[in-house]
Amino acid sequence: MLDLRRAKDLWQRCDVTVRDLPLALLLTVLSLLPGFQGHGTQIGEFPSRPYDLVAVAVIALEAMPLAVRRRWPGWSVALVALGFALDQFLACHALAGIALPIALVSAGAHVRHRRPLTIVLLSVAYVVFMAALQWLGANETPLDIALLYLALALSWAIGAWLRSTRAAEAERRRHVAEATRVAERTRIARELHDVVTHHVTAMVVQAEAARYLTAVPDRLDTTLTAVTDTGRRAIADLRNLLDLLNPDHDAEVRTPSAADLPALAEQTRRAGQPVELIQEGEPSRSSGAAEFVAYRVVQEALTNALKYAHGSRTVVRVRYGEKEISVAVSTDGPSTAAASPGEGGPGPSGSSGGSEHGPAGLPGRRGSSGSLGGSGRGLAGLRERVGALGGEFSAGPQEDGGFLVRARIPLENAP
Repeated sequence: MLDLRRAKDLWQRCDVTVRDLPLALLLTVLSLLPGFQGHGTQIGEFPSRPYDLVAVAVIALEAMPLAVRRRWPGWSVALVALGFALDQFLACHALAGIALPIALVSAGAHVRHRRPLTIVLLSVAYVVFMAALQWLGANETPLDIALLYLALALSWAIGAWLRSTRAAEAERRRHVAEATRVAERTRIARELHDVVTHHVTAMVVQAEAARYLTAVPDRLDTTLTAVTDTGRRAIADLRNLLDLLNPDHDAEVRTPSAADLPALAEQTRRAGQPVELIQEGEPSRSSGAAEFVAYRVVQEALTNALKYAHGSRTVVRVRYGEKEISVAVSTDGPSTAAASPGEGGPGPSGSSGGSEHGPAGLPGRRGSSGSLGGSGRGLAGLRERVGALGGEFSAGPQEDGGFLVRARIPLENAP
């Protein structure tokens, strides 16, 4: 079987002329065999002539151009038609006459330029050919002439249909390839957004907090260590993402799951956001994709909490059911801590009073969208992720001024 596959691959790699040559040789040889002589197409009642060198030359002219029927379809059908005409004029009546409809099918499928002109020229040649036969005494009825023309025209039409079908299939494949490229670019952009935005947001918040801790070396060292750890995690996640996107990477690439939620919550706490993680139930064995999407929902919600409500209490609830995973991330209203310098608030040494601090001793920030503003791509991407698995997603403000993100992710649609 492997040898047959290799032979087929080698045959497909051959030039198209080499692949069309066997049919031309087969028709030529069959036409010259004694049992097939004089059994071809016959127009008129002309007696068949014996096969001499002239007949052999006519048969070769009639059949051998099929070897170039796809490389030079116009020349092929012209030479075959000339050989067919000589075949009838000289009364060879060779089996090679069936090369004419084959050449017409190939011409209809492969002639690229001046197709209408080619049809007109072939039609005119047919009229001249039939007129010459009638002059020689063929005595064909107009109905017979019309039926033969329709049969030859049908051969061209079959080729034209094959051409249009192939063109439609090529266009469909082009659209599929383009849609695949767009989907892949969207997926890559979504993954990069999820990985980069969360870590960079945490690093920016921690770095800004470090500016106010220069007088407290211990806390400054802790904050800078947190920045370093976050940077290392960002590099590790980016490498993991590149491995996932690399088609030549054979090693198993690990994707985030429910087991990574406590670490995600702890990382966000170290950035100064009070996070309470509540997990109910146990993940199902078949919840791989659903767990991954649930992780991304929590990650994006915590990132937004760091951006827009830094220092506000954030509660993450994840419930693992038999048929779905439910996620709810709620954030209280904006932090009441004083704003950082550069945002309109007094600094630690400002004359209007010392700055208050959020949880973990980090400076609070009110409405940080000015420096960490988002594009809205994150929530839109989450809605698409959840919707792809047949789930439901919502995100919006609460009556108390906080923000709530909800997602219901079914398990049966998760691969």
